[in-house]
Amino acid sequence: MRKVIVSEILSLDGHFTGPQGNVMVMPFDAGFSENNAELLRGAGTVLLGRTSYLGFRDYWPGVKDDPDQPELEREISRLNWSVDKVVVSDSLTDADTEPWGDSTRIVPRAHSHEAVRALRAQEDGGDVVVFGSHVLWNDLLAHGLVDELHLMFGPGTVGTGGIPAFESSEPARFRLLDVHRWDGSDLVRLRYAVSMA
Repeated sequence: MRKVIVSEILSLDGHFTGPQGNVMVMPFDAGFSENNAELLRGAGTVLLGRTSYLGFRDYWPGVKDDPDQPELEREISRLNWSVDKVVVSDSLTDADTEPWGDSTRIVPRAHSHEAVRALRAQEDGGDVVVFGSHVLWNDLLAHGLVDELHLMFGPGTVGTGGIPAFESSEPARFRLLDVHRWDGSDLVRLRYAVSMA
């Protein structure tokens, strides 16, 4: 069975973006890319909501051949290009997936749980990784379709107007699997197994 892994960077006050969805206020450093590359190397599928998918599609394709980018960023771009992508959306069309059309499948929201159950049930194929996609992963978490949370906390707060990471008011229990810190990074990743209360 494949695992569904949610990866999210959070501020110390528990937000995943600043006001008006501004992600650039988050406490990014080199550990963020190290984490993402590590997850992509083990992924068979990247699962995204519409907004995150469009952000990835607009940014990552050109990075792989850009000599001004660090090698790790070029590797992330190559991995994003080649990995199967499933995007949950009621508004995207096949035309919106270029240049990733050959590796992207669009799933309507009404069928997202069924699609994720099918991915999880496969015997092999690598992890199913969710980056960003706050609305999507909160829904999957509430329906018991997330296996692990990889939460990176950075040394900063967002304050008033930030969007909290967790939407559900229902209780949930997580079992700590490990804590990781990268050399030269102020980010700390807490890796949890998910078990619903």
